[in-house]
Amino acid sequence: MYRGSRPRILPIIVVIVIVALVVAAIVTVGRMLFSGNGDTSQDNKKTTSSVIEQAVLAQDSDRAVRWTVRGPIVGDEKFRSYQIIISPSTRTYITYSGYLDQVIDTKSYSNNVKAYEQFVYALNKTDIAKARDMKDADLRGVCATNGLAYEFETLVNDDPDHAMWSSTCKDSQGTMTANPLQVQALFVNQIPDFHPLFTKIY
Repeated sequence: MYRGSRPRILPIIVVIVIVALVVAAIVTVGRMLFSGNGDTSQDNKKTTSSVIEQAVLAQDSDRAVRWTVRGPIVGDEKFRSYQIIISPSTRTYITYSGYLDQVIDTKSYSNNVKAYEQFVYALNKTDIAKARDMKDADLRGVCATNGLAYEFETLVNDDPDHAMWSSTCKDSQGTMTANPLQVQALFVNQIPDFHPLFTKIY
């Protein structure tokens, strides 16, 4: 009797084991997919922040950081903006007229790697590397009637590889999470005889 029933029980046990393994595999894959999506989103944010931070802190001779400030959107002849560009070897302050960036004045100063290192580490402590959702990356038309718009960029050979912006307008926070006034102060303090530009057009 025992020998006759053995072949019937064995296939049932095998089927149960196979079903259990398949269910376990499906559950494992499901967990990986669902937890993976959340982790990927967080990882992407961390990766983006880390990449920007590396660009900010890089001290190679071809690196630089640039701060651009522009006034309200007015007629071309009255529109004003300026840039402060800091690199390991130079510090430059350029003021512009019009939307085609006609240079009004340029002031240049020498710099050194040690000074640049202190500057970019201070910049990094403002959380400049942390950006908001890049769907608001378009700076055009921001703060159109009053206030100032700010743009921060990291440069490689004078070309931007990362950019973010903010403004003094409450409804236009931009992609920058850092306090723009802190960042502004750090850049302005790099220029010995910096003179405010926008008091002339208000």
